[in-house]
Amino acid sequence: MPMIHLVDDDVAVTEACQFLLESMDYSVTCWHSAEPFLMQAPLHEVGVVLLDMRMPGMDGQQVYATMRQQHSTLAVIFLSGHGDVPMAVTQIKQGAVDFLQKPVAVAPLTAALAQAFTVSADLYACLQIRRCYAELTPKERELASYVVQGLINREIAEKMHIALRTVEVHRARVMEKMQADSLASLVNKFYKTALA
Repeated sequence: MPMIHLVDDDVAVTEACQFLLESMDYSVTCWHSAEPFLMQAPLHEVGVVLLDMRMPGMDGQQVYATMRQQHSTLAVIFLSGHGDVPMAVTQIKQGAVDFLQKPVAVAPLTAALAQAFTVSADLYACLQIRRCYAELTPKERELASYVVQGLINREIAEKMHIALRTVEVHRARVMEKMQADSLASLVNKFYKTALA
C-alpha cells in the first residue's frame, strides 16, 4: 500500500494524526523535522506527504520547493494551524493538492487523500515514461518524434536518410523501450509527458 508521510514538528499532532490515518487503513511514517524526511524518505514513489506549513529549520514551503527541484512524485497536502490564505493559494498554484487547517476534519482529509493518491500515481507514471525515454538513443528519439507526428515508415526513411528496414528495426526498439503496445499508446505517452 502507498505510504503517507506525516511531516510535522508537533509530536502530539503527528501521533493523533497517525492514529486517525492508521484507523483508516493507511500506512503512515512520521517525521518530526524536514531534513531527515528529505534525506531518507523515498521521494520517487507513489505516496502522499501531509506537510506542516510552519516548522523550525526548513518550513513546509521550503520542503515542498526542494521536493519539486528533485522531481518528487509524492503528492503534497499542506496542514496549518494558521489561516494563511495567500500562502495556501501560492502553494496550490505550485502544485500542492490541498491546504487543510488543523485540527483536520475526517471528511476533507479523506477527500484530499483520494485526490492526492491519484495525483501521485500520475506523477509516478510520467516519471516512468521519462525514464524509458532516457533509454532511447538519439536516433531512436528522432525516429520516435516522426512516428508521433504521424509519418509512415517510408517518409521516416526519407527524412532520416536510412533504409526502410532500419526504420522498422528502430521503430520496434522504440516501442519496446517505451513499453508501448500500440501507436496510440506511444503517442499518448509522448503527449502526457510533453516529450513530443
